[in-house]
Amino acid sequence: MNVVKISLANLKEKKLNSFLSALLLTLGIGMISLLLLLNKQLDEQFRRNIRGIDMVVGAKGSPLQLILSSIYQIDAPTGNVLLAEVDALRKNPFVKTVIPLSMGDSYQGFRIVGTTLKYIEHFQAKISQGQLYNASMEVTIGSKVAAVSQLKIGDTFASSHGLDAEGEAHKEKKYKVTGIFEANGSVVDQLILTRLSSVWDVHAHEDEGTGKHEEHDDHEESEAGKQVTSALIQFRNPMGLMTIPRQINDNTSMQAALPSIEINRLFSLLGVGIETLRALALIIISIAGISVFISLYNSLKERKYEMALMLSMGATRTRLFLMLLLEGLMLAVIGYFAGIILSRAGLWLFSKAAEQDFHYSLRKFTILPEEIYLFFVALFIGFLASALPSLGIYKLNISRTLAEE
Repeated sequence: MNVVKISLANLKEKKLNSFLSALLLTLGIGMISLLLLLNKQLDEQFRRNIRGIDMVVGAKGSPLQLILSSIYQIDAPTGNVLLAEVDALRKNPFVKTVIPLSMGDSYQGFRIVGTTLKYIEHFQAKISQGQLYNASMEVTIGSKVAAVSQLKIGDTFASSHGLDAEGEAHKEKKYKVTGIFEANGSVVDQLILTRLSSVWDVHAHEDEGTGKHEEHDDHEESEAGKQVTSALIQFRNPMGLMTIPRQINDNTSMQAALPSIEINRLFSLLGVGIETLRALALIIISIAGISVFISLYNSLKERKYEMALMLSMGATRTRLFLMLLLEGLMLAVIGYFAGIILSRAGLWLFSKAAEQDFHYSLRKFTILPEEIYLFFVALFIGFLASALPSLGIYKLNISRTLAEE
C-alpha cells in the first residue's frame, strides 16, 4: 500500500476542503512572510541612510518631515534657512561635520540636490562613468537616475520647479551631466547632485547676475544672504547631542531634529499596524489548522468502512495513522510554499509602488532565516491538526464498523 499515493488521492477527492485549508494557510503564511520581508528591507534602507548623521537642522516645522526630506528625500522640505546660521555651527567644538543641502527642483521626478563633496564622501559614492561635477550647472547623477532618465555623459537638461515631474521647467538654465555614480544602495542612487551654487544660479533673479561661484572647501558657500534647505550634522562626541539641539531650538530661527529619535518614533507608529497584521495572520493560520482538523475528522467519519476494510486486509493502524497524518503535512507544505510565492508577489507590487512614488526599490527576494522557522511552524500546525483526528483510527472497531455498513 503506497501511503503517499493514497494520501494524494484523498486530498483530490476532497477538493473543496483541501483547497480551503491550503488557501487559509497560504494567506496566513504569505502575510507573515511579507511583513518579515518589508520590515527587514525597510529597516535596512532607513538604517543605512541614517548612519553617521547625528542631527539635521532646517526651517521650523515637523521634525519627522525634516528628517524624511533631508535624509531620505521622500517628503517636502520644511522651508529654507540662512546659510550663515548653518555655517555658524562649524565653529562649535562639538560639531565634526556640517553638510548643507539645497533642494527644490527635480528632473523626471528625481530630486536635484545642491551640496558639498562631504555629502558624497559620507555616502561613500563612487564614480562609474565620467567625472564628478566641477563647476556650477554641472551634475553627477545616481545609477537609478541614469537608468530611468536615459541621461548620458555630456547630456544637458532643464530642471522642473518643485519635487515632481509636473513643475515648471527652468528652460533658460540647463544642467550638464559630467558623471554617473555606481549603485551602492544609498539615497545617492536616486539623486542628481550638484554644487550649491548651481541651485542658486538657477533661481537667481536677473539683477543678481548669473555668474558662477568658486568653491574650494566646506566654507565655499558662506555668502551673505544665501539660503539652504537644511544641513546634516555629525558630532565629535556625545556631548554635542546633549547640548546643541536645545541651543538651536531655543536660540536660532532653525529647528534641530535627531534622526535616531524620529525614525524610532516612526517605526513605533508603523509597528502598531504591523503587529495588528501579524496578529491577523496568526489568526488566519489558526483557522487554517482548525479547518484541516475538521476536514480530516469528517473524512475519518465518512471513511470508517474504508478504514476498517483496509485493516481487515492487513493494513496496520499505524500505517493508516501515518496516511492521515501525511494529508495534513501535505496541506501544510503546499500552503507554506504558496504563501512564500504570494509574499514575493506582494513585495514586487509594493516595490513597484515605492519605486514609482519614492524611487526606492525593495527587491531582495531571498529566503530569510525567520521564514525557515515559519516552515517548521507550518509543519507543526499541519501535524497537530491532522494528528488529533487521526488518533481515532486506534479506537476504530473493525467488526462493528463492517457489520453496520
